[in-house]
Amino acid sequence: MNNQTINALTLRRYGKSPEVGFEQISLPALQANEIRVKVYAAGLNPIDNIIPTGMFKAVLHLQLPATLGSDLAGVVTEVGSGVTRFTPGDAVFASLFDLGSGSFAEFATVPESAAALKPANLSFVQAAATPMVALTAWQALQERAGLHAGQKVFIPAGSGGIGTFAIQLAKHLGATVATTTSSHNVALVRSLGADQVIDYHQQDFASVLSGYDAVLGTLKGETIEKSVAILKPGGSIISLTGPLDAAFARTRKLNVFLQLVFTLMSRKIVRLAKRRGVNYSFLFVRADGAQLAEIGKLLASERIKPVIDTVFPFEQAKEALAYLAQGRAKGKVVIEMQP
Repeated sequence: MNNQTINALTLRRYGKSPEVGFEQISLPALQANEIRVKVYAAGLNPIDNIIPTGMFKAVLHLQLPATLGSDLAGVVTEVGSGVTRFTPGDAVFASLFDLGSGSFAEFATVPESAAALKPANLSFVQAAATPMVALTAWQALQERAGLHAGQKVFIPAGSGGIGTFAIQLAKHLGATVATTTSSHNVALVRSLGADQVIDYHQQDFASVLSGYDAVLGTLKGETIEKSVAILKPGGSIISLTGPLDAAFARTRKLNVFLQLVFTLMSRKIVRLAKRRGVNYSFLFVRADGAQLAEIGKLLASERIKPVIDTVFPFEQAKEALAYLAQGRAKGKVVIEMQP
C-alpha cells in the first residue's frame, strides 16, 4: 500500500499569494505508533488559512510541500505494530494540528495518542467538525482557566466555530456565559446556552460586562485589550489569536531571539493585565486523544452538539477555505471526502 499515491490539498509555497492546490502525493509510511485512516470528512479551522501566509513559519515546522488541514473523521484501515487501542474498521476522529501531517487528503496517518473513537451518534461530518475547537475550548476553559460552577466567562464571537463549542462546554461546567454576535445570530447563541448576548453592532461589551473570571480571546486586536477591564482581580485571559508571549516561546523551546520578539509583541497586553491584577496567556492547542475521548462522551450524551454551517465536497476544498476566510460561518465548515 505504501507505493500508492493519494489526492491531497497541499501547500507548496508560503506568502501573500501562497501556492495551494491539489496534487498526487505518496502515501506516507506507517510508523509503529500510528494508525492509517481513510478520511471521510475534514473540518476547517481559521489556522488553515493563516498557515499558508507564513505567519507561523517560525513556530510550525512544516516540510513543504505539506498537506493542509488538522481535523478529520474516518475509518482505520491499518495499524502500526505498536498500536493497542485501535483496530482496522474502527471509526475515529482526531486533530493532527502541530503533528507535521495534514487531514485534507484521502488517507492520513495519525499517531495513536491523537485519536479517539468517533461517537456512534455523530456522522463523520459532525465528528470532523469537532476536534480542534473542542480541544481548544477544553484546554483553555478546563485546564488553564480552571472554570467551574458559579464563575462567569466571556466568549466573544459566539456564533463561530470555536464560540459555538466553547459556549456549550462552559455551560456544561456550570459557568455563566456572555458572548457577542450580530443580531442575526442571537437565537443561535441563546440556544447553545449563552446567558448574556451582546449585539456588537449596538453595544460595546466593555461597557456592559464586569466581574468576569475568564475571557476566551477568540478575536484579535483591541477586543483582547478591552477584555482586561471586565475581569475581576485574579481573572484570566486565554488568547487564541495572539499576541504570542514569552511563556509560549519557552514552551516551544524557541531561540532567544524569538523569545525576545514575543516578549515585545505581548508587552502591552501583559502590562495592562498586570495593572488589573489578571493573567494573560496565549494558547496553542495540542492534539490529545485522551481528552478527545472525554469530549466524545459529552457528544455521545448530546450534552454538546456540533454546529455545522456548510459542507463542501473535497474537490471544492479551496472554495471552502475562501468561504471560511470571510468570517461569516455559523459554526463549522467541513469538507466531505466520502459522501
